Amino acid sequence: MGKEPDKDLYDYKVRCLQELEALSQQGKIDLYYGDETGVSTEGYCPYGWQGKEEKVSVAALPISHQRLNCFGCISRSNQFYYASSKEAINGNFIVGQLEAFSTQIIRPTFVVLDNAPIHKTKEIQKRYEAWQRNGLYIFYLPPYSPHLNIAETLWRVMKGRWLQVKDYLSADTLLEATHKYLAEVGNKRSINYGSFNIN
Repeated sequence: MGKEPDKDLYDYKVRCLQELEALSQQGKIDLYYGDETGVSTEGYCPYGWQGKEEKVSVAALPISHQRLNCFGCISRSNQFYYASSKEAINGNFIVGQLEAFSTQIIRPTFVVLDNAPIHKTKEIQKRYEAWQRNGLYIFYLPPYSPHLNIAETLWRVMKGRWLQVKDYLSADTLLEATHKYLAEVGNKRSINYGSFNIN
């Protein structure tokens, strides 16, 4: 069973997020949810089941393991900023992407992030004031609360619905399909994230 966030901190952060969502709905700010993921030639299998006497196996493709790492910021209206790399995503990569994102905003903009160490490096902390002068603000979710981040939904849908078995036939087809689907978010592809509602 996963860890539970501190209740007081969780409730406080949820109230803050509700306020940000309300301001976004009023058009006073832009609100994005940021996160990273990886797409790998090893495949994607979020869950499975089998009978007691049933033997289940997944055949491995005879290709070398390759991975495309992605960082993205998504809004509930499917406005999407993303970048990808075959290299591991680290704090410097996140700094670079947030720096580039800060030059594109047109009104006060909040990016919601989880508490991963690469989201809280010293380099990122040093940039807070400069980003805020440009109108970019970082809001951190309470720990152990991935359900509050709609970017998690985007990655799950991309890997579980959009990417097809045929896309995994080679590293080239997988990377090409992933780039295609990411580029289509907000125009040809969209997700209904619904409104912010925590019971």
